[in-house]
Amino acid sequence: MYKSIASLLICLFTVSASFGQDKRIETKLDSLLTKQFKPAEPGCAVLVAKHGQIIYKKAFGSANLELNVPLKPDMVFNLASITKQFTAVAILQLVAQGKISLQDSLQKFIPDFPSKGHIITIENLLTHTSGIKDYMQIDYRNLNMERWDFSPKQLIDSFKNYALDFEPGTKFSYSNSGYYLLGYITQKASGKRYQSYIQDNLLKPLGLTRSYFDSANIIIPGRVNGYRKDGSSFRNVDYWSPTIEYAAGGLISNVEDLFRWHVGLYSYKILKKEMLKKAFTPYHLKDGTTTGYGYGWFVRTSNGVKSIEHGGGMPGFLTNEIYYPDSDTYIAVLCNNGTVSMNDLTVNIAQIVLDKRLQENLHVAPNELDKYVGVYQLSIDKNRTITILKENGHLIAKVSETETIPLVFQSPTKFQFKNMLDAHCEFVTEDGKVTKFNVSQHGHYEWIKIK
Repeated sequence: MYKSIASLLICLFTVSASFGQDKRIETKLDSLLTKQFKPAEPGCAVLVAKHGQIIYKKAFGSANLELNVPLKPDMVFNLASITKQFTAVAILQLVAQGKISLQDSLQKFIPDFPSKGHIITIENLLTHTSGIKDYMQIDYRNLNMERWDFSPKQLIDSFKNYALDFEPGTKFSYSNSGYYLLGYITQKASGKRYQSYIQDNLLKPLGLTRSYFDSANIIIPGRVNGYRKDGSSFRNVDYWSPTIEYAAGGLISNVEDLFRWHVGLYSYKILKKEMLKKAFTPYHLKDGTTTGYGYGWFVRTSNGVKSIEHGGGMPGFLTNEIYYPDSDTYIAVLCNNGTVSMNDLTVNIAQIVLDKRLQENLHVAPNELDKYVGVYQLSIDKNRTITILKENGHLIAKVSETETIPLVFQSPTKFQFKNMLDAHCEFVTEDGKVTKFNVSQHGHYEWIKIK
């Protein structure tokens, strides 16, 4: 009898403590989000889950400014690049079925795609190490091509003849082209349209009833409008054909379906544990360097906290979903404002939920900072510069006329931009003088000091 009462008291205390913690999280998140998202402006939906249970699900702001429709947490947003993890899982299913090998060449499925003297593997496409130029970064001759409707093959033909940016497997450079190709390869290997394969083998088995492929001419219940900011005013975003997004960013969904997707993955119903673990393992380049990207997910450690995550962005929408495996914490954030600071937003949400800072600033003596001050030019684009300034004993980066970002130091030379956990930077000194800084973020970039 005593043991039963003691156990009951422990159970009640645990539930009470957990409830109190959740209420504190709710209060802090409410305060953060109501300050940032006003009722008459675009907003966001946020979901937080711990140990498989949703502890927070709310929406802030407006779903439609013209009709004054408040956002609700079950409304659906364009996911943009979060779609890539669905595409990756489809490919891995086909690998498990023996229809694809990770070491198969791209040309096995698309024979007329030029090899350019190198073997480009399915794994290269999954890990952004193919060297294929990102079709979203090409300066096409024709205007407004984002409004055109393409078949997958037509769009692939528009970028297939550009030279590789690097030898496959030697560098990491985020490329939408790889995942666009993977969608078409899914179709070739399965015999089904990419969208039908995803619907039949991922969405339906996991009960994702509020997830759809973007389409301009069908009615999608709860679909929100996307907005951009023009000065102090919001504007409707320009039209994009859904055929541009495809397997690289074409899904739309809500926060709860994203959580169901997360839970479904860990049920190993649609993908075996060993294959999912491989998807969450950072890829190694030919020289042994770790990229921080697996198959469809970034894998990071920030201030000792591991995360498995992916964000997305397209006109009018910014998205992010993050899983912290050590604390079994899941966060999904979907915004219908293409100009919100998603880095600041998600880091601030995560720090409240985890009760831990994700960046620690090493103190560097103010006189040591002087040597870093100056103007730096991007080596591959001489029109782009960043000015490093010193203010109140700290360094800030002026990245545009209106935007500055504080620098957070992890060592006397290594730093991150505040709340940009995916950007790892280091100043380089030669003959006692600072000559440049290097940035690793979706690729490797060199900024040369010119003043």
